[in-house]
Amino acid sequence: MEIPLQIAFRDMDPSPAVEARIREEVEKLSEFYDQIIGCRVMVEIPHQHRQTGNRFHIRIYLTVPGGEIVAKQEPSLHATVQDVEVEQRKKEQEVTAAHKDIFVAIRDAFKAARRQLQDFGREQRGEVKRHENRPRGAISQLFPEKGLGFIETVEGEELYFNKDSLLNNSFVTLTVGTAVDFVAKMGDKGLQASSVRVL
Repeated sequence: MEIPLQIAFRDMDPSPAVEARIREEVEKLSEFYDQIIGCRVMVEIPHQHRQTGNRFHIRIYLTVPGGEIVAKQEPSLHATVQDVEVEQRKKEQEVTAAHKDIFVAIRDAFKAARRQLQDFGREQRGEVKRHENRPRGAISQLFPEKGLGFIETVEGEELYFNKDSLLNNSFVTLTVGTAVDFVAKMGDKGLQASSVRVL
């Protein structure tokens, strides 16, 4: 790393054991992505009413070529509803127990950072698949009683489709001229449209 690691503690005393664990985890990150420019880690115990015990928030700021990756591990809130009276209900917030242990919180935060770094590295190397544009066309013929129809592509070719080929739409809502995109697949009787989606 070009910039030295920075570790900050908020609303708690610094801990040499916590700092040592964070340094170990930061060293492991370079195995997943070796171009990290800098790393800042914030460890805090937030002020929250009606909570007992410590709940730790960990935030990791990684400076990488072209930007910054932020990974954080904060307790998740689960609302539990209790009956107070027949007509009235009260919500209580409970924090998951896993983040009462600071080392578990650190582990989880660095796991999230590793996943983000791996994704960022794959994107940079061009390993992330780009979705190709789906072919487009318009409904040219409909036979509602048979549940089938034809799509005229932008090239002027007609492709058969049936009601089971539609995504998220009802066959009865289609009209001639409706713009669609689709996936062309080889069927029993030649090329046909599949995964038809109304635009």
